[in-house]
Amino acid sequence: MRKKLGCLHAHHSNIEYIEQVFQNTEDIEMIHFVDPGLIHQVSKGVTALTCKIREQIKWMASCDLDAILITCTNYIALLDNDAALVSSIPIIKIDEPYFEIICSEQQPQIILFTNPATVEGTMTRLHQYANKQGKSINVTAKVIEHTFDLIMQGKKKAYNDAILQTLHHLANEQKPISVAQLSMVGAAQQFEERTAIPIIHPLKALVAVIEKL
Repeated sequence: MRKKLGCLHAHHSNIEYIEQVFQNTEDIEMIHFVDPGLIHQVSKGVTALTCKIREQIKWMASCDLDAILITCTNYIALLDNDAALVSSIPIIKIDEPYFEIICSEQQPQIILFTNPATVEGTMTRLHQYANKQGKSINVTAKVIEHTFDLIMQGKKKAYNDAILQTLHHLANEQKPISVAQLSMVGAAQQFEERTAIPIIHPLKALVAVIEKL
């Protein structure tokens, strides 16, 4: 029997990345839920926004899903450790398999963001995850300034080009590099294909987690 995976996104552009990962997985049916409005409310108060996300997850859980995948790091940070309390079905946070890869790297590394509002929540969760795993990490977060608005405006090529330019620049530092947001995966994959330099991203460890459902 095919399992239903509900995916909660902050932007419709994330759908294609998840579809790409599971395109050859016949026993998973994906149902996508997108609410761009949530991301615009981040600066207007955490309490109300957290309640809205919990309502969204409860609504998704009522759609006969077997599991829920949250792809937005802002959503995950706001739910904090309470995600299990709002649903009786498994909730998969896309950043945790990603954190596991980062924690396996002992040398200094760089994590790239395009959305400044995502940095604090993601880095806090990363360090909490590392502490729970008993891992010591040396990570520097960098924001590609004035870039996130491009993807929100549908200017995908310009968005990817800005990320690619930064990746080429940072490659000279010869440190492991990762991109923290799902919207950055396309550019990371392009960079890997062109240079053979691996870029860590949230999708790399996700398949193994989903297959365990």
